[in-house]
Amino acid sequence: MRVLALDIGDVRTGIAASDATGTVASPVRVLPTPEVVGNARTWRMLLEDYEPELLVCGLPMTMAGEVGPQAQHVKEIASKISLSCGIPLEFVDERLSSAEAKRILRRQGMNEKRMRGKVDMIAASLFLQTWLDANTN
Repeated sequence: MRVLALDIGDVRTGIAASDATGTVASPVRVLPTPEVVGNARTWRMLLEDYEPELLVCGLPMTMAGEVGPQAQHVKEIASKISLSCGIPLEFVDERLSSAEAKRILRRQGMNEKRMRGKVDMIAASLFLQTWLDANTN
């Protein structure tokens, strides 16, 4: 089963995809959030290319593990995306995924400016891999 992961931010949405067997996550790209929410051509093309059966959206829980205002906002946006493309939606805790993504990119020698567009898709691949590991036989 192919799964797409979304790391939804106010400005950008990082996108990652599983392989066809649903075992390995890979970063795909970053799109402006309004393009994803608005079902723009760039988003529709990704859906056509990957043909996902499920969307997994990162939920920015508080450090105490609670659903705060930001997580509620992301839930609303993700639900709109799911409805507009007709693909079921699940949520996964994404706490610290962006911090881990930045650590990975720093180890590759990137500065803040160069990593700006990459952090979101790397974070999406990290929490997607966690989800895949927990949900595959």
